[in-house]
Amino acid sequence: MAQILQYLANGLVFSSIIILGSIGLSLVYSIADFANFAHGDTMTLGAYGAFVAFGVFGGLGGTVLGLPIGFFLALAVGMALAAVVAVLTHVLVYKPLDTDSIGLLITSIGVAFVYRAVLQGTFGTDFLQYDIRRSGPIPLLLDTLDVAVTQRDVAIIVSAAVLVVGLHLLLQRTTLGRKMRATADNPDLARVSGIRTDRVILVMWVVGSALAAAGGVFLALYSQLDPRIGFNILLVVFAAVILGGIGSVYGAMLGGLLIGMLHELTPLLSDVGLPISNAYAPAVAFVIMVAVLLVRPRGIAGDMT
Repeated sequence: MAQILQYLANGLVFSSIIILGSIGLSLVYSIADFANFAHGDTMTLGAYGAFVAFGVFGGLGGTVLGLPIGFFLALAVGMALAAVVAVLTHVLVYKPLDTDSIGLLITSIGVAFVYRAVLQGTFGTDFLQYDIRRSGPIPLLLDTLDVAVTQRDVAIIVSAAVLVVGLHLLLQRTTLGRKMRATADNPDLARVSGIRTDRVILVMWVVGSALAAAGGVFLALYSQLDPRIGFNILLVVFAAVILGGIGSVYGAMLGGLLIGMLHELTPLLSDVGLPISNAYAPAVAFVIMVAVLLVRPRGIAGDMT
C-alpha cells in the first residue's frame, strides 16, 4: 500500500509538470490552429532562462517550501524570457508565412531545432542543476504514511496549482479571457464581432509559453537540466493534450493529470507480472494516445474550450 501511495505522490508531482506543458500546447492549437512542435524546446528555453537568472537572484534570503525566494524570481524571469522568444517567433516566423496548419507544424519543427542548437551552443550538452540543496522527505508523511515527499515536491504541486487557478480566473473572469475563448471557438466570428484577434493571439503566445516555461523549470528542478529535457517529454505532453481533447484547455489539465499519473504508475505493471519498467512509461503514454485517437478522436473533453 505504501508503494502505491508513493507512486501516486510521484504521479502528482509529475502531473503538475505535464499539466503546465499541456495547457500551453493546447492554447496554441486552439487559437493559432497548429500543433507546435517547438513547445517542448520552449519549456527548455524557460528552464535555462531561470537557471541563468538563479545565478543572479539565488542569493536572496528566505525560503518558501524549501526553495529560496530567488528561485521564484528566477522562475518569473524564465517565464518572461520564453514568452518574449515565443512572441518574436510568431511575429518573425509564423505570422509572415502564407501556409496552412501543416506548413506551420513543419516550420515549428525547424524552430525547435534552432532553439535547441542555440541552447547547446551556449550551455553545452552536460547535465546541469539549480544550485539548491535537496532536503529530505517530510518527516510527518514519512512516519505516518511511509511516503517520501520532499518540500520541493510540495512546492512544485502548489506552484502549478496557483498558475492553473490564475489561468482559470483569466479565462472565466476577465474580458481578455472571454475574447480568448471566443477566438478559440470561432476566430472569424470573433473578428467580425470586433475582437482584435491579432492581439488575442499575441496574448495566447505569452500565456502558453510562460506556462510551458514554468513546466520546464519544474521539470529541471525535479530531475536535471539539459538541452533535450523539453523535447524528451514532448510525446507525453502531446499524449496528455490528445487524451483531454486537443484544443481544450480544461481537457489538457485533465489529460495532464491522467497521463502524469499513468506515467508514474507504470512500475505497477511489473509488480503484476508484466515486464514493463518505468523506462517504457513514455511508450505507454504513446499507446494511450493512439488508443484515444482510435476510439474517441476528440478526447475526453471534446471541443470544450
